[in-house]
Amino acid sequence: MKTTRQLALSLSLLLLLPLAAMAQEEISFRAQVAPLLISNCLACHGPKKAEGGFRVDSFDRLSQEGDSGAAGLVAGKLEESEFFRRIVSEDEDERMPLEGDPMPAEHVEVIKTWIEQGAQFDAEDPKASLASIVPPPTHPDPPEIYPSTLPITALSFSPDGQQLIVGGYHELTIWNPSDGSLMRRIKNVGQRTYAVQYSPDGSLLAVGCGAPGQLGEARIFDPSSGELKMVLGTSSDVVLDVVFNPKGDRIAVAAADGVIRVYEVASGKLQLTITSHSDWVMAIAWKSDGSQLASASRDKTSKVFDASNGELVVTYAGHGQPAKGVYFHPKGEEVFSSGADNKIHRWKVADGKKSAEVGLGGEVYKISSGASFFFAASADKTVRQYQSEDQKEVRNYGGHSDWALAASYHDGSKRLASGGFNGEVKVWNTEDGSDVVTFVAAPGFKKE
Repeated sequence: MKTTRQLALSLSLLLLLPLAAMAQEEISFRAQVAPLLISNCLACHGPKKAEGGFRVDSFDRLSQEGDSGAAGLVAGKLEESEFFRRIVSEDEDERMPLEGDPMPAEHVEVIKTWIEQGAQFDAEDPKASLASIVPPPTHPDPPEIYPSTLPITALSFSPDGQQLIVGGYHELTIWNPSDGSLMRRIKNVGQRTYAVQYSPDGSLLAVGCGAPGQLGEARIFDPSSGELKMVLGTSSDVVLDVVFNPKGDRIAVAAADGVIRVYEVASGKLQLTITSHSDWVMAIAWKSDGSQLASASRDKTSKVFDASNGELVVTYAGHGQPAKGVYFHPKGEEVFSSGADNKIHRWKVADGKKSAEVGLGGEVYKISSGASFFFAASADKTVRQYQSEDQKEVRNYGGHSDWALAASYHDGSKRLASGGFNGEVKVWNTEDGSDVVTFVAAPGFKKE
C-alpha cells in the first residue's frame, strides 16, 4: 500500500495544504480528487472490473448508480453520495478501498470538501478517463539499492551501441553492454517499464510505463540529460508499447486499456485513437514506409490499421491465444505475430491468411527485428534468431535460466541484448553466438 499512497501524493502537490486552508480554497477535481480516485478506487471500479456495477474511471460515471441503486455522487450532499459513504464507512465489508488501509484523513477531507463545494468539474470532457485529465505526476525516486530483482520487460541499445537502457523501478538504468557496469540512472519514470525506444535520430527516448490498473503513460526524455520532455498516451492502465514511425515525427502508444493512440512528436498532439481491440494491446509495429500499423493483443488477434486514419485493414485470429509480439516483414506485404500459443505466425496483410508458422517451446513475447531477420524471446528461456524471408533459424541463444521476456538488437555492433524474468540481462555476439557479458540489472543488489 505504500506505493499506492506515494502515487496519490505525487499526483497532487495541493494535497499538502493544511486542512483549514482547503476549506477556503476551491478544490480541483482534476488536480486533487481524480488522483485519489485513481490510486484508491480505480483498480476495483474501473472499466474491466466495476465491482457492484459502479465505476469511477470518469467524472461522468462517478454520479451514476451502481447495482445498489444509490447514486455514486450527489453534488453538495455527502449523505446521498454513495461512494463517499463507502469511503468513510466503519464496516470493513463495504468500506472503500476494500483491500488495504482506510483512506488517510487528509485525503477524505479533500473529497468531502469538494462535494460540499458543489462537486465542480474543472476539465474539458466529463466522459474522459481520469488518467487523461490529471496533471502528469512526478514519480517517486527509485531505491538506491534494490532489495530484489525485477523482471526485465524492456531494454534497448542506444543508437551508437555504447549504452544499454533497461527498465527499472521508477527509473531507467543505463549499462555498459561490454562489461555490464552501471553508467547512470534516469528518474521520474512510472512504477514499471514495459517498452523503451529511441527516436530514429537518437534525440528522444520514449518509455512505456505505469502502475497496473491505475495509470499508464508514454514519457519522452532527452536521453543525454535525462530531462523529461513530454508525457503522452495517458491511460487508465499501463502502457505496454511505444514505437516511433520510421520518420520519427509520429509515435504510436499501445496500452492495457485496449487503445492505440498516435501522436505528433513535435507538438504532442493526439492524431488518432484506435479502439478496435477488446483487450490489452501488447505490441505495435510500423510498416517501413509508415503507412500502416500492426498490433498484437490479448484479445487473441493481431491487426493492421491504416496509419493515416486509423481504419482497420485486416484482422488475423489464427493464434487462438493472446498475441504478444508483432513485426512487419521487410517487404511490407506480410506480418509476423507471436503469442501464448508458443508460435510465431506469418500472415498476409491482403487477406489475413496464414502463410507459415514456427513453433517454440514456450510463450513467445515481443519480436525485435534486424535488417533481414528477427529475434523472438520466449518462456522456453531462449532467444531465437530467424531469417525473415524463410523463417529459417539462424541461432538459438539459450543461456537464460528463466523466461526470456525482451530482446534488442544493435546492427552496428552485431550485439543482441536479452532480459529475463529473474532480472538477468545477457549480451551476445550474433556473429558467433558467444556470450559477451551477463549481469543483474538491479543497482546494488547482492544475491544472498
